[in-house]
Amino acid sequence: MPPRKQKTGPVEVAENSAAKSGPKAPKKAPVRRGKAKDQPDPEPVAASSTVKEPSQQHVPATANTGPAATTSAASTGKQAPRKRPAHVRDEMDALLRPFYYSKHLTDPINTARDKWNLLPAFLRVKGLVKQHIDSFDYFTDVALKEIVKANRTITAETQRDKFITFTDIRVGKPNRQDERGSGYVDSDVTPNECRLRDMTYAAPIYVDIVYSKQAGKVSRKDILVGRMPMMLRSAKCVLSGRSEADMGLLNECSVDPGGYFIVRGQEKVILVQEQLSKNRVIVESAKGIIQASVTSHTANVKTKTYVLLKKGLLYLRHNSLNEDVPVAIALRAMGVQSDHEILLLAAGNDAIYQDEFAPNLEQAALEGVFTQEQALDYVASKLKPDRFPSFGKPQKSPKQQALDKLAGTIIPHVEVVGMNFRPKALYVAFMTRRVLMAMHDPKLVDDRDYVGNKRLELAGQMLALLFEDLFKEFTKQIKINMDKILKKPNPTQEFDPVTLISQFESRITQGMERAISTGNWTLKRFRMDRAGVTHVLSRLSYISALGMMTRITSQFEKTRKVSGPRALQPSQFGMLCTADTPEGEACGLVKNLALMTHITTSDDEDPVRRMVFILGAEDVTSASGMEVYGTGAYIIFINGTPVALTRQPKQFLVTFRKFRRMGRISEFVSIYINHHHNGVHIATDEGRICRPLIVVEKGKSKVTIRFLESLRRGTMDFDDALSRGIVEYLDVNEENDSNIAVYEDAITQHTTHLEIEPFTILGAVAGLIPYPHHNQSPRNTYQCAMGKQAIGAIAYNQFTRIDTLLYLMVYPQKPMVTTRTIELVKYDKLPAGQNAIVAVMSYSGYDIEDALVLNKASCDRGFGRCQVFKKISVPLKGYPNGASDRMADRDKENQRHRKIGNDGIVEVGSQLEAGDMYMLKETPMNQSSQVSAAAQKWAPAHMSYKMTDPSYADKVLITTNEGNNTIMKIQTRQTRRPEIGDKFSSRHGQKGVVGIIAEQADMPFSDKGITPDIIMNPHGFPSRMTVGKMLELVSGKAGVLEGKQEYGTAFGGSKVDDMGHALVRHGFSYSGKDFVTSGITGESLPAYVFFGPIYYQKLKHMVQDKMHARATGPRAILTRQPTEGRSRQGGLRLGEMERDCLIAYGASQLLLERLMLSSDAHEVDVCETCGMMGYNSWCQSCQSSRGVVKMTMPYAAKLLIQELMSMNVKASLELADEFPRE
Repeated sequence: MPPRKQKTGPVEVAENSAAKSGPKAPKKAPVRRGKAKDQPDPEPVAASSTVKEPSQQHVPATANTGPAATTSAASTGKQAPRKRPAHVRDEMDALLRPFYYSKHLTDPINTARDKWNLLPAFLRVKGLVKQHIDSFDYFTDVALKEIVKANRTITAETQRDKFITFTDIRVGKPNRQDERGSGYVDSDVTPNECRLRDMTYAAPIYVDIVYSKQAGKVSRKDILVGRMPMMLRSAKCVLSGRSEADMGLLNECSVDPGGYFIVRGQEKVILVQEQLSKNRVIVESAKGIIQASVTSHTANVKTKTYVLLKKGLLYLRHNSLNEDVPVAIALRAMGVQSDHEILLLAAGNDAIYQDEFAPNLEQAALEGVFTQEQALDYVASKLKPDRFPSFGKPQKSPKQQALDKLAGTIIPHVEVVGMNFRPKALYVAFMTRRVLMAMHDPKLVDDRDYVGNKRLELAGQMLALLFEDLFKEFTKQIKINMDKILKKPNPTQEFDPVTLISQFESRITQGMERAISTGNWTLKRFRMDRAGVTHVLSRLSYISALGMMTRITSQFEKTRKVSGPRALQPSQFGMLCTADTPEGEACGLVKNLALMTHITTSDDEDPVRRMVFILGAEDVTSASGMEVYGTGAYIIFINGTPVALTRQPKQFLVTFRKFRRMGRISEFVSIYINHHHNGVHIATDEGRICRPLIVVEKGKSKVTIRFLESLRRGTMDFDDALSRGIVEYLDVNEENDSNIAVYEDAITQHTTHLEIEPFTILGAVAGLIPYPHHNQSPRNTYQCAMGKQAIGAIAYNQFTRIDTLLYLMVYPQKPMVTTRTIELVKYDKLPAGQNAIVAVMSYSGYDIEDALVLNKASCDRGFGRCQVFKKISVPLKGYPNGASDRMADRDKENQRHRKIGNDGIVEVGSQLEAGDMYMLKETPMNQSSQVSAAAQKWAPAHMSYKMTDPSYADKVLITTNEGNNTIMKIQTRQTRRPEIGDKFSSRHGQKGVVGIIAEQADMPFSDKGITPDIIMNPHGFPSRMTVGKMLELVSGKAGVLEGKQEYGTAFGGSKVDDMGHALVRHGFSYSGKDFVTSGITGESLPAYVFFGPIYYQKLKHMVQDKMHARATGPRAILTRQPTEGRSRQGGLRLGEMERDCLIAYGASQLLLERLMLSSDAHEVDVCETCGMMGYNSWCQSCQSSRGVVKMTMPYAAKLLIQELMSMNVKASLELADEFPRE
């Protein structure tokens, strides 16, 4: 074949041959779901192998993934010219699969239905966990360099010519701690090794420096300054861009989302933090005070400035001022001289606003402030004194201090360049005007809970703050030590900073590691002290890990009962999941991202500012108040700061968007018009949530059949759609300014955008629910909480991991009724549940209140069977004198040692019961002073198995951590079958415990002879209104009979009519009901029973872990009362309320028994004369034994009296006869 045609040749041939080969070849044959509706299944393997032939020699990794993968492999074969490196296809297998419905590739594409192909394409480049990874990459590539550039030079105090300059910084490839001295070595460290060895998965940070020597400047490259914990799957990670086969070789799961860190062997996630947006004016009104506040956040200051209305006058308030300064005086101090100009800047031409503002000018006159000089003096008189007065430097005059404060501390994000205060004066005037407008029209007060006023902080921003703090501290320490060395009168060697830097590299390493491992972000500079920033990644199931990556926590106190932030805001549509939030105190404060969201990283402002002026806007700083607030004039704001003026806002907006769709401006820059205060807002900052939408022009969607074809063929991807202006990202503010059609047939001439898919308003966890749009909304929320507790498969490498606690299902199945989201997040690869045949009927009375009846035979066949793995980790400590713990030999005679091998550790595969030894550790008696090996004495510290239920030793790992201490890890395994009291739930928030496990012979059976696995009480339906569960049963039943998977996607899915027809075709009732015969009496039941498959999840709450009772047992040492808690074999407390019941019954002896006799009865000697306690029939204070009697009292009461005595409070006991003689 001539090379010209090579570009498209093999692709076309391969795809068409796949469509034509064989009688009717199914698409994506091995999965068996792409067939046309009624065709019999031809031999699928043969069909797909015809396509595989040409491509096998090129790409060995794709050998088992079918045509979808191999066609793209074929196109990359030989020397096909290609504009970007081929994607690793096999990983995205699941995303490519749903492209083929029940049609062939040659079938016509229907854009209204197939536009959703953009969704898998989007999830390949953004979304779900990619925002964490993007943010971290932005931090390592961009933010790090900026931080170092801001603090690049260290100069010695004494000798000004000695300096160190950091010229560049970069993060290397991850390596082990002990490989760090050796420069660039190819390290083979893997994340799994770090998990097993309790290490930190980190990469070295290198800097290049230039420093001064006698001979002149010297530059050194690649000096280690610390180690950066590495986010899994980020650009520098070992796993990035690996194929599925390579991931297997690295013992890593190819479906695992990444986006977390491994610190000291634990997987830690930096959760997304939600905050009010920075550098934006927000107008609030509280208790009659209207104030405009702005939180300025620049590289080195973080401060809040207010303009507020008090008693009809406007004031500027800031922390550095002792009291509020009138706005007119502040503006005058910023160089706005005449009253008229101040009036125009703040109020414009509007007579009403001018009247409102006039008293402020009078107040300035009353204070005697008419010039800028006087205004500065006035401001200076209100300044707080500096906390750190600078000694030795010349004192500044009060006016200079006032100017400095105005320039650098008040609204610092509006920079003052060359003493030009005009931009800052405009900003203050703008805030003033917003307050005046809110006075007039209370509707113009901003909503703090509106998503457009929020910003999300990701791992990258949190780490940037942390690293900046550590780096400043690092340079400070170097400077102090540098001064110390240079102070020496006659140095022995020339000053070399490299040794200094290597002294302090552990500071940065330890700082980062400590912050991520404890979750405490303590930054001295911003006085920021946040706890709980990082959490351990929850590995209960694959979905719980994925759901944790998309979780958003807000900085609200959970205890306050505020309903505002908890409410579901209309602006959260499409951005945050509507169902996925916890119940209880964190309800509505902890949210989750929807499926198609991206969180922006910051873009550069300068090109956007240039673009604004190119598009014909005029500079706002040179305009007078008349022009700024003239009719038809719109101010253009970039990130909340006024920059320019325009008189044609709509035209400006349209051309700006055109440039963005052409790719001239970053696709994440948003622009919208706010008509309330005549402004065009452009945002380029980080942390805005945005989502992609299809562009509609002239009433037609821009998604063409041609584009979808090339998307399927793999010659284009989502980024091409962006650069061609087919889709674009909208953030919440711009979304408000658009007219979005949900379906293609709803497009009118006013429509600007089209949704890609409506089901993407749900997140990854809520997307598992089939037919969620037929359920009552709280049920979906319950399922979101329970779906994360379902036991299933957690990762492909689940058997090479040793986790603290690991629950695995023995036979997980993928659901019969699936959804698009399930395929997109690959839940069907790692499912958590089983398809149970359910009969909805009342049976036996053991199914009251949501209890379930289970079929014993199903449990014997493995239904609901799970394994519980636990970890026992024992370090062998080293001691100061060089001795360390060791293993002892086993004692052959000792029965408790019979499960221990020759090395002193339990043998793999042996069953451990309560009291068995599993490790014979010995610690040296002498730990500090040097002792010869023969003279060292050893104390046994044997470890014995404490649990009540036996388990098997599954794995034993002996390894060393970074500190070179030996660690022994033993993994124990229990296999559990369902028992009465175990918790199950369907995917609709219908949870229940097993009430009875019935014999199969006693279960009802249908006329086909099928007995159900679960019998569910019908009373669970009416009040809960989970119609989705019924639809799932009908669709699942039809799917089983037709031999294909049905869809229950939100706002779509398989239609009930079609399912009913399928059931009728196979001889069943269209309603999903069956004719059932009783297994006990053999009579047929007088009603039809709803009967079919429903996906059930086994939850982690099992009776075996909760069951607890005790007769007598351990007691607390101090109070001698029974201990509390199941783990300590504690007693069951009879609390205050139970005590009240017994008092109400008048059961005094029962009360005495419960509260004293069976708890902490104690016999004491009490002296009748003085009321003190004695000892051995002797009263110490009376010095006699005459009045001493024995009595029983609670030990805790005796303790209280003695503790009071120790504090010089005498509590004497007055005795009376129990049975007095009348």
